[in-house]
Amino acid sequence: MLKPAYLAPDERHLLARFWRSASGFWRGPQAWRAWLLAVLLVATMLLQLVTQYGLNFWNRDFFNAIGRKDGAELVAQALRFIPLAAASLSLTVLSVWARMTMQRTWRAWLSNHLYDYWLDNDRYTRLRFVIGDHEAPEFRIAEDARLATDLPVDLALGLLNSLLTVITFIGVLWSVGDSLAIQIDGVSLIVPGYLVIAVIAYSLLLSATTILIASHLTRVMQENKRAEAELRTIGTHLRESGEGLAQPDLRKSGRHTIGAALKAVIAIWRIYCWQLMRLTLVTYTSLLVTPVIGLLLCLPKYLAGTMTLGEVVQAAAAFVVVQSAFNWFTENYAKLAEWASSANRVASLLLALDAVDASGPASDHDSSGAAHGSNEPPRIAGQTSGADQPTTSSSPVSRR
Repeated sequence: MLKPAYLAPDERHLLARFWRSASGFWRGPQAWRAWLLAVLLVATMLLQLVTQYGLNFWNRDFFNAIGRKDGAELVAQALRFIPLAAASLSLTVLSVWARMTMQRTWRAWLSNHLYDYWLDNDRYTRLRFVIGDHEAPEFRIAEDARLATDLPVDLALGLLNSLLTVITFIGVLWSVGDSLAIQIDGVSLIVPGYLVIAVIAYSLLLSATTILIASHLTRVMQENKRAEAELRTIGTHLRESGEGLAQPDLRKSGRHTIGAALKAVIAIWRIYCWQLMRLTLVTYTSLLVTPVIGLLLCLPKYLAGTMTLGEVVQAAAAFVVVQSAFNWFTENYAKLAEWASSANRVASLLLALDAVDASGPASDHDSSGAAHGSNEPPRIAGQTSGADQPTTSSSPVSRR
Protein backbone atom coordinates (compact mmCIF):
# COMPACT_ATOMS: atom_id res chain seq x y z
CA MET A 1 0.00 0.00 0.00
CA LEU A 2 1.40 3.41 -0.97
CA LYS A 3 2.14 5.88 1.78
CA PRO A 4 0.33 9.21 1.56
CA ALA A 5 2.38 12.09 0.22
CA TYR A 6 4.22 14.10 2.84
CA LEU A 7 3.47 17.82 2.74
CA ALA A 8 6.04 19.88 4.62
CA PRO A 9 4.52 22.45 7.00
CA ASP A 10 5.22 26.10 6.33
CA GLU A 11 7.92 27.94 8.26
CA ARG A 12 5.48 29.80 10.48
CA HIS A 13 3.99 26.51 11.66
CA LEU A 14 7.46 25.07 12.26
CA LEU A 15 8.66 28.05 14.28
CA ALA A 16 5.45 28.03 16.33
CA ARG A 17 5.99 24.34 17.16
CA PHE A 18 9.61 24.98 18.08
CA TRP A 19 8.70 27.85 20.39
CA ARG A 20 5.95 25.83 22.07
CA SER A 21 8.61 23.48 23.39
CA ALA A 22 11.59 25.84 23.72
CA SER A 23 9.64 28.46 25.68
CA GLY A 24 9.20 25.98 28.52
CA PHE A 25 12.63 27.10 29.70
CA TRP A 26 11.14 30.52 30.47
CA ARG A 27 7.94 29.17 32.09
CA GLY A 28 9.02 26.28 34.31
CA PRO A 29 9.66 26.20 38.06
CA GLN A 30 13.33 27.10 37.50
CA ALA A 31 12.52 29.93 35.09
CA TRP A 32 13.47 32.56 37.70
CA ARG A 33 17.13 31.78 37.02
CA ALA A 34 16.72 32.49 33.33
CA TRP A 35 14.92 35.75 34.03
CA LEU A 36 17.57 36.77 36.57
CA LEU A 37 20.25 36.27 33.92
CA ALA A 38 18.15 38.25 31.45
CA VAL A 39 17.88 41.17 33.88
CA LEU A 40 21.65 41.04 34.48
CA LEU A 41 22.31 41.09 30.74
CA VAL A 42 20.03 44.09 30.17
CA ALA A 43 21.60 45.98 33.09
CA THR A 44 25.08 45.25 31.73
CA MET A 45 24.00 46.42 28.30
CA LEU A 46 22.70 49.71 29.69
CA LEU A 47 25.95 50.33 31.56
CA GLN A 48 27.94 49.53 28.41
CA LEU A 49 25.83 52.06 26.53
CA VAL A 50 26.55 54.73 29.15
CA THR A 51 30.27 53.97 28.83
CA GLN A 52 30.09 54.14 25.03
CA TYR A 53 28.32 57.48 25.29
CA GLY A 54 31.11 58.76 27.52
CA LEU A 55 33.75 57.52 25.06
CA ASN A 56 31.99 59.37 22.25
CA PHE A 57 32.32 62.68 24.08
CA TRP A 58 35.88 61.76 25.06
CA ASN A 59 36.68 61.52 21.33
CA ARG A 60 35.39 65.06 20.85
CA ASP A 61 37.40 66.53 23.70
CA PHE A 62 40.58 64.60 22.82
CA PHE A 63 40.63 65.67 19.18
CA ASN A 64 39.70 69.24 20.08
CA ALA A 65 42.80 69.26 22.29
CA ILE A 66 44.83 67.95 19.36
CA GLY A 67 43.45 70.71 17.15
CA ARG A 68 44.46 73.33 19.75
CA LYS A 69 47.81 71.58 20.37
CA ASP A 70 47.02 71.72 24.08
CA GLY A 71 49.48 69.32 25.78
CA ALA A 72 48.04 69.68 29.27
CA GLU A 73 44.52 68.91 28.06
CA LEU A 74 45.80 65.88 26.13
CA VAL A 75 47.33 64.46 29.31
CA ALA A 76 44.08 65.08 31.19
CA GLN A 77 42.08 63.34 28.48
CA ALA A 78 44.49 60.39 28.47
CA LEU A 79 43.93 59.97 32.21
CA ARG A 80 40.18 60.29 31.72
CA PHE A 81 40.30 57.48 29.17
CA ILE A 82 41.65 54.91 31.66
CA PRO A 83 38.48 54.47 33.80
CA LEU A 84 36.28 54.52 30.70
CA ALA A 85 38.35 51.75 29.09
CA ALA A 86 38.45 49.72 32.33
CA ALA A 87 34.68 49.98 32.73
CA SER A 88 34.07 48.98 29.12
CA LEU A 89 36.39 45.96 29.42
CA SER A 90 34.86 44.77 32.71
CA LEU A 91 31.31 45.08 31.42
CA THR A 92 32.19 43.23 28.21
CA VAL A 93 33.67 40.29 30.14
CA LEU A 94 30.64 40.19 32.45
CA SER A 95 28.24 40.21 29.50
CA VAL A 96 30.10 37.29 27.88
CA TRP A 97 29.74 35.22 31.07
CA ALA A 98 26.03 36.02 31.48
CA ARG A 99 25.25 35.42 27.81
CA MET A 100 27.05 32.08 27.59
CA THR A 101 25.56 30.94 30.90
CA MET A 102 22.07 31.61 29.58
CA GLN A 103 22.84 29.82 26.32
CA ARG A 104 24.31 26.83 28.14
CA THR A 105 21.38 26.41 30.53
CA TRP A 106 18.76 26.86 27.79
CA ARG A 107 20.49 24.30 25.59
CA ALA A 108 20.68 21.81 28.47
CA TRP A 109 16.98 22.25 29.22
CA LEU A 110 15.84 21.90 25.60
CA SER A 111 18.16 18.95 24.87
CA ASN A 112 16.90 17.06 27.92
CA HIS A 113 13.32 17.80 26.87
CA LEU A 114 13.98 16.49 23.35
CA TYR A 115 15.80 13.37 24.55
CA ASP A 116 12.95 12.57 26.95
CA TYR A 117 10.33 13.10 24.26
CA TRP A 118 12.27 11.02 21.73
CA LEU A 119 13.06 8.06 24.02
CA ASP A 120 9.91 7.91 26.17
CA ASN A 121 7.02 5.64 25.19
CA ASP A 122 9.30 3.85 22.70
CA ARG A 123 9.00 6.75 20.23
CA TYR A 124 12.57 6.32 18.98
CA THR A 125 11.71 2.88 17.58
CA ARG A 126 8.30 3.90 16.23
CA LEU A 127 9.51 7.03 14.48
CA ARG A 128 10.36 5.11 11.28
CA PHE A 129 6.66 4.38 10.73
CA VAL A 130 5.86 8.10 10.53
CA ILE A 131 6.04 10.07 7.30
CA GLY A 132 7.91 13.33 7.72
CA ASP A 133 11.20 15.15 7.94
CA HIS A 134 12.88 13.46 10.90
CA GLU A 135 16.11 11.92 9.59
CA ALA A 136 19.08 11.80 12.00
CA PRO A 137 17.19 12.83 15.16
CA GLU A 138 20.33 12.48 17.27
CA PHE A 139 22.09 15.09 15.12
CA ARG A 140 19.13 17.45 15.35
CA ILE A 141 19.14 17.24 19.14
CA ALA A 142 22.92 17.54 19.50
CA GLU A 143 23.62 20.26 16.93
CA ASP A 144 20.43 21.98 15.78
CA ALA A 145 19.08 22.36 19.32
CA ARG A 146 22.36 24.04 20.29
CA LEU A 147 22.15 26.57 17.46
CA ALA A 148 18.43 27.07 18.02
CA THR A 149 19.09 28.20 21.61
CA ASP A 150 22.46 29.94 21.19
CA LEU A 151 21.49 32.25 18.35
CA PRO A 152 18.21 33.66 19.79
CA VAL A 153 20.12 34.97 22.80
CA ASP A 154 22.71 36.66 20.59
CA LEU A 155 20.08 38.04 18.23
CA ALA A 156 17.72 39.32 20.93
CA LEU A 157 20.51 41.04 22.85
CA GLY A 158 21.89 42.51 19.64
CA LEU A 159 18.50 43.85 18.59
CA LEU A 160 17.82 45.40 22.01
CA ASN A 161 21.29 46.95 22.04
CA SER A 162 20.71 48.37 18.56
CA LEU A 163 17.41 49.97 19.58
CA LEU A 164 18.93 51.53 22.69
CA THR A 165 21.96 52.71 20.70
CA VAL A 166 19.76 54.44 18.14
CA ILE A 167 17.77 56.18 20.89
CA THR A 168 20.97 57.34 22.61
CA PHE A 169 23.16 58.43 19.71
CA ILE A 170 20.56 59.84 17.34
CA GLY A 171 20.52 62.87 19.62
CA VAL A 172 24.29 63.23 19.29
CA LEU A 173 24.02 63.23 15.50
CA TRP A 174 21.19 65.76 15.56
CA SER A 175 22.86 68.19 17.98
CA VAL A 176 26.40 68.00 16.58
CA GLY A 177 25.40 67.92 12.91
CA ASP A 178 22.57 70.42 13.34
CA SER A 179 21.42 71.71 9.93
CA LEU A 180 23.18 72.01 6.57
CA ALA A 181 22.70 74.91 4.14
CA ILE A 182 22.66 73.89 0.47
CA GLN A 183 22.69 76.29 -2.49
CA ILE A 184 20.62 75.06 -5.48
CA ASP A 185 20.35 77.47 -8.44
CA GLY A 186 20.87 80.41 -6.15
CA VAL A 187 18.26 79.20 -3.70
CA SER A 188 19.40 78.45 -0.15
CA LEU A 189 17.95 75.22 1.24
CA ILE A 190 18.26 74.35 4.92
CA VAL A 191 18.28 70.63 5.76
CA PRO A 192 17.67 70.12 9.52
CA GLY A 193 19.34 67.11 11.14
CA TYR A 194 20.97 66.19 7.85
CA LEU A 195 23.23 63.56 9.44
CA VAL A 196 20.19 61.77 10.89
CA ILE A 197 18.42 61.82 7.52
CA ALA A 198 21.57 60.53 5.80
CA VAL A 199 22.12 57.62 8.20
CA ILE A 200 18.47 56.51 7.97
CA ALA A 201 18.47 56.61 4.15
CA TYR A 202 21.81 54.79 3.96
CA SER A 203 20.67 52.06 6.36
CA LEU A 204 17.39 51.51 4.49
CA LEU A 205 19.33 51.13 1.25
CA LEU A 206 21.64 48.51 2.77
CA SER A 207 18.76 46.54 4.32
CA ALA A 208 16.82 46.48 1.05
CA THR A 209 19.93 45.32 -0.82
CA THR A 210 20.52 42.53 1.70
CA ILE A 211 16.96 41.24 1.40
CA LEU A 212 17.23 41.32 -2.38
CA ILE A 213 20.46 39.35 -2.75
CA ALA A 214 20.17 36.91 0.20
CA SER A 215 16.50 35.97 0.20
CA HIS A 216 17.27 32.25 -0.36
CA LEU A 217 19.92 31.91 2.36
CA THR A 218 17.64 30.26 4.96
CA ARG A 219 16.55 27.56 2.52
CA VAL A 220 20.13 26.92 1.39
CA MET A 221 21.38 26.58 4.97
CA GLN A 222 18.56 24.20 5.88
CA GLU A 223 19.37 22.02 2.87
CA ASN A 224 23.04 22.10 3.82
CA LYS A 225 22.25 20.85 7.32
CA ARG A 226 20.08 18.08 5.88
CA ALA A 227 22.86 16.91 3.56
CA GLU A 228 25.47 17.01 6.34
CA ALA A 229 23.21 15.01 8.67
CA GLU A 230 22.59 12.41 5.98
CA LEU A 231 26.33 12.03 5.39
CA ARG A 232 26.89 11.44 9.12
CA THR A 233 24.06 8.92 9.24
CA ILE A 234 25.48 6.92 6.33
CA GLY A 235 28.90 6.97 8.00
CA THR A 236 27.32 5.53 11.15
CA HIS A 237 25.72 2.77 9.08
CA LEU A 238 29.06 1.86 7.53
CA ARG A 239 30.77 1.72 10.92
CA GLU A 240 28.00 -0.52 12.28
CA SER A 241 28.28 -2.70 9.19
CA GLY A 242 31.98 -3.21 9.90
CA GLU A 243 31.12 -4.15 13.48
CA GLY A 244 28.52 -6.65 12.29
CA LEU A 245 25.57 -4.65 13.61
CA ALA A 246 23.92 -3.77 10.30
CA GLN A 247 22.78 -5.64 7.21
CA PRO A 248 25.58 -7.36 5.23
CA ASP A 249 24.43 -5.91 1.91
CA LEU A 250 25.24 -2.44 3.22
CA ARG A 251 28.96 -3.29 3.07
CA LYS A 252 28.77 -3.86 -0.70
CA SER A 253 27.12 -0.61 -1.64
CA GLY A 254 28.57 1.44 1.22
CA ARG A 255 31.31 3.18 -0.73
CA HIS A 256 28.95 4.18 -3.52
CA THR A 257 26.32 5.42 -1.05
CA ILE A 258 28.66 7.54 1.03
CA GLY A 259 30.32 8.88 -2.12
CA ALA A 260 26.96 10.07 -3.42
CA ALA A 261 26.16 11.64 -0.03
CA LEU A 262 29.50 13.45 -0.01
CA LYS A 263 28.87 14.70 -3.54
CA ALA A 264 25.52 16.12 -2.42
CA VAL A 265 27.18 17.86 0.55
CA ILE A 266 29.84 19.46 -1.66
CA ALA A 267 27.21 20.57 -4.19
CA ILE A 268 25.04 22.32 -1.60
CA TRP A 269 28.14 23.78 0.05
CA ARG A 270 29.04 25.40 -3.27
CA ILE A 271 25.61 27.05 -3.39
CA TYR A 272 25.97 28.11 0.25
CA CYS A 273 29.35 29.66 -0.55
CA TRP A 274 27.82 31.61 -3.43
CA GLN A 275 25.08 32.97 -1.17
CA LEU A 276 27.61 34.06 1.48
CA MET A 277 29.81 35.71 -1.15
CA ARG A 278 26.93 37.90 -2.24
CA LEU A 279 26.01 38.74 1.36
CA THR A 280 29.64 39.53 2.21
CA LEU A 281 29.77 41.92 -0.74
CA VAL A 282 27.16 44.08 0.99
CA THR A 283 28.35 43.75 4.60
CA TYR A 284 32.04 44.34 3.89
CA THR A 285 31.30 47.26 1.59
CA SER A 286 29.31 48.81 4.41
CA LEU A 287 32.17 48.19 6.84
CA LEU A 288 34.64 49.99 4.57
CA VAL A 289 32.46 52.83 3.34
CA THR A 290 30.42 53.87 6.40
CA PRO A 291 33.23 55.66 8.35
CA VAL A 292 34.27 57.53 5.20
CA ILE A 293 30.69 58.62 4.49
CA GLY A 294 30.38 59.98 8.03
CA LEU A 295 33.55 62.05 7.63
CA LEU A 296 32.61 63.31 4.16
CA LEU A 297 29.21 64.48 5.39
CA CYS A 298 30.91 66.54 8.11
CA LEU A 299 33.54 68.12 5.83
CA PRO A 300 31.38 71.01 4.48
CA LYS A 301 30.69 72.32 7.99
CA TYR A 302 34.31 71.75 9.08
CA LEU A 303 35.67 73.67 6.08
CA ALA A 304 33.13 76.43 6.73
CA GLY A 305 34.42 76.70 10.30
CA THR A 306 31.11 75.78 11.93
CA MET A 307 32.34 72.41 13.21
CA THR A 308 35.55 71.71 15.15
CA LEU A 309 37.87 68.77 14.50
CA GLY A 310 36.66 67.10 17.68
CA GLU A 311 33.04 67.49 16.62
CA VAL A 312 33.87 65.99 13.21
CA VAL A 313 35.36 62.90 14.88
CA GLN A 314 32.48 62.72 17.37
CA ALA A 315 29.83 63.01 14.65
CA ALA A 316 31.60 60.50 12.38
CA ALA A 317 31.87 58.00 15.26
CA ALA A 318 28.21 58.51 16.15
CA PHE A 319 27.29 58.07 12.47
CA VAL A 320 29.06 54.68 12.41
CA VAL A 321 27.43 53.60 15.70
CA VAL A 322 23.92 54.61 14.61
CA GLN A 323 24.34 53.11 11.14
CA SER A 324 25.56 49.85 12.67
CA ALA A 325 22.51 49.83 14.95
CA PHE A 326 20.13 50.58 12.08
CA ASN A 327 21.97 47.97 10.05
CA TRP A 328 21.37 45.19 12.61
CA PHE A 329 19.22 43.27 10.14
CA THR A 330 21.89 43.35 7.41
CA GLU A 331 24.72 42.32 9.72
CA ASN A 332 22.71 39.49 11.30
CA TYR A 333 20.90 38.17 8.24
CA ALA A 334 23.13 35.09 8.04
CA LYS A 335 22.57 34.37 11.75
CA LEU A 336 18.82 34.76 11.35
CA ALA A 337 18.89 32.32 8.45
CA GLU A 338 20.99 29.82 10.41
CA TRP A 339 18.70 30.04 13.44
CA ALA A 340 15.57 29.60 11.31
CA SER A 341 17.02 26.53 9.57
CA SER A 342 18.04 24.91 12.89
CA ALA A 343 14.73 25.74 14.59
CA ASN A 344 12.86 24.31 11.60
CA ARG A 345 14.79 21.04 11.82
CA VAL A 346 14.08 20.70 15.54
CA ALA A 347 10.42 21.54 14.94
CA SER A 348 10.18 18.95 12.15
CA LEU A 349 11.43 16.30 14.57
CA LEU A 350 8.93 17.45 17.22
CA LEU A 351 6.06 17.27 14.72
CA ALA A 352 7.13 13.76 13.72
CA LEU A 353 7.21 12.70 17.38
CA ASP A 354 3.77 14.26 17.82
CA ALA A 355 2.60 12.11 14.91
CA VAL A 356 4.04 9.00 16.60
CA ASP A 357 1.71 9.53 19.56
CA ALA A 358 -1.21 10.31 17.25
CA SER A 359 -0.66 7.04 15.37
CA GLY A 360 -1.46 4.92 18.43
CA PRO A 361 0.32 3.08 21.26
CA ALA A 362 3.58 1.23 20.77
CA SER A 363 1.89 -2.19 20.95
CA ASP A 364 -0.02 -1.46 17.73
CA HIS A 365 3.20 -1.04 15.76
CA ASP A 366 4.83 -4.01 17.46
CA SER A 367 1.94 -6.28 16.45
CA SER A 368 1.96 -4.78 12.96
CA GLY A 369 5.62 -5.64 12.58
CA ALA A 370 4.99 -9.18 13.81
CA ALA A 371 2.12 -9.62 11.37
CA HIS A 372 4.46 -8.81 8.53
CA GLY A 373 6.94 -11.37 9.73
CA SER A 374 9.60 -8.86 10.69
CA ASN A 375 12.32 -10.21 12.95
CA GLU A 376 14.16 -6.90 13.05
CA PRO A 377 15.05 -5.71 16.56
CA PRO A 378 14.11 -2.20 17.67
CA ARG A 379 16.57 0.47 16.64
CA ILE A 380 18.63 2.49 19.04
CA ALA A 381 19.74 6.05 18.48
CA GLY A 382 22.01 6.25 15.45
CA GLN A 383 21.19 2.68 14.27
CA THR A 384 19.12 2.06 11.16
CA SER A 385 18.15 -1.14 9.45
CA GLY A 386 19.10 -1.93 5.90
CA ALA A 387 15.53 -1.28 4.81
CA ASP A 388 15.78 2.23 6.20
CA GLN A 389 19.14 2.94 4.63
CA PRO A 390 19.19 6.60 3.63
CA THR A 391 19.72 7.49 0.05
CA THR A 392 21.11 10.69 -1.30
CA SER A 393 19.15 12.92 -3.54
CA SER A 394 20.02 15.90 -5.59
CA SER A 395 19.53 19.20 -3.84
CA PRO A 396 16.29 21.00 -4.66
CA VAL A 397 18.00 24.31 -4.01
CA SER A 398 19.24 26.16 -7.05
CA ARG A 399 21.77 28.94 -7.05
CA ARG A 400 20.05 32.22 -7.46
